[in-house]
Order: sequence, then structure tokens, then C-alpha cells
Amino acid sequence: MLLAIDVGNTHIEIGLYEGRQYRTSWRITTGVHRTEDEFMAFIHHFLSAEGVALTAIDHLIVSSVVPDITQQFIRVGEKYFHQQPMIIDHTLDLGIRVDYHPPSSVGADRLCNAVAAFEKYGGPAIIVDFGTATTFDVVSEEGVYIGGAIAPGVETTAWGLHERASKLPRIALEFPEHAIGKSTEESMQSGIVLGSVMMVDGLIAEMEKELKTKPHVIATGGLAHLVASRSRYIQHVEDNLVLEGMVQIYFRNLKSRK
Repeated sequence: MLLAIDVGNTHIEIGLYEGRQYRTSWRITTGVHRTEDEFMAFIHHFLSAEGVALTAIDHLIVSSVVPDITQQFIRVGEKYFHQQPMIIDHTLDLGIRVDYHPPSSVGADRLCNAVAAFEKYGGPAIIVDFGTATTFDVVSEEGVYIGGAIAPGVETTAWGLHERASKLPRIALEFPEHAIGKSTEESMQSGIVLGSVMMVDGLIAEMEKELKTKPHVIATGGLAHLVASRSRYIQHVEDNLVLEGMVQIYFRNLKSRK
């Protein structure tokens, strides 16, 4: 069985696969000060609840945008699973080419999204990932990762306004009834949530002009379903896109590890 561990700035998602087949996944907060033993305690608990023995895990892959935690999961692999995890980066055989400068600066999660989207939908494709940041990644018709955009995440924006402006409250991340808010909460929902849809659609429209053709547009991440419900451009929502890309990359590179 394969454990695919996606380390983000806010959450860590741990996916369990039987071969290439998704079985289940779990999420924990990132917790940058946790030790490898603490991370392993979570993994052991999750696997036990699923009725899976540690010895059943014979493959490990890690996608991480937090270098310190990458090292912790390398130690988890060596100490508890007696193997070196495969770490996602641009030097692996991705099945797509990376045209970005420098290629090492592309986040591992963005590469995984691009790989999974191109495998499933072909190109050109635009992938919008709603996480700590809202990222846009573009894959050409020929399977070349050609870049994208990075904007503040919806939750990050809401939290930042609340933290920096003493009179602005924390709000529910949902659409207001009207664009013209009748209260502070509604006004913030209009600016942040409805505004995020406008930003997403506006950037996709500009990218479509540059591509000179209509792309597949795929959304993923925590608020993907919410934003997609109002977007004029998002066609598909994929809940496990990063994990799917990780699994594809793992098996594409498996022979080179033997």
C-alpha cells in the first residue's frame, strides 16, 4: 500500500492507496514544531482505525512546501517504515515538461496538480487551487507547465482583514444575498467571497486570451466547490487532485528507485 503525504502551509493531507486505487485520506494541521514521532502517532492512529498494519505500507511519497516538515517525514519513513520516501520535485519524471524560471521554485503541490489535471483532461488546462494561497497553474496542449499566478487565499484574506482591522469581525465564508452588503459581515462576504469569484474568473479570462484557445478549467482545494458554484469558467472540481498527481508521479518513477 502507498501513503501519499501532502504537506501544505496550513494542513497536511495523508492519502492511503492500494496500488493506484484511492482508499481514504486524513487531514491534520501542519504544526511546524511537531517531531517525527508526533507525526507518526497520527499516522499510526489513522491506519489502526482503518484496520491497516504498518507493515502493509510499502510505498511512501511526500509533496511538501514546508522544508522543515519534509525532513520530519523523511525521518518518519526511515525510522518507522524502513524506507526513504520519494520527495516530489521538478527533477523527477513528471510526464510533463516544466518551463518556469527557475524550475525548482515551482511548489511540489502545483506540479502534482498539473500532472493530475493533464493526465485526466489533457491540455491546455488551468488548475485553480484554493488553499492558503489561491494558485493558478497552466499546462499547454503539448503537456508543458508554462506558469500561472499566485494570489492570497480566501481564508487568508478574511483572516488578514480581521487581524489587521480591529473593527472587522471573523466571517462565515459564504456568499451574501447581494453584492451591496447591508452589514459589515455582508460587506466583507461580498468583498472577500464574491470578490474571489471575480478575481478567479478575471484571471482565467486573461489566461485564456494568452493561450488563444479554450482550456479545461479544474478547481481543487478547500473552497473549490463554493467558488465553482458561481464561477463562469470552472468546469470541474477535483477534491484529491494533488494526491492523484503524487500517485501518478510515484509509479512513473518507481523503476528508477529499484
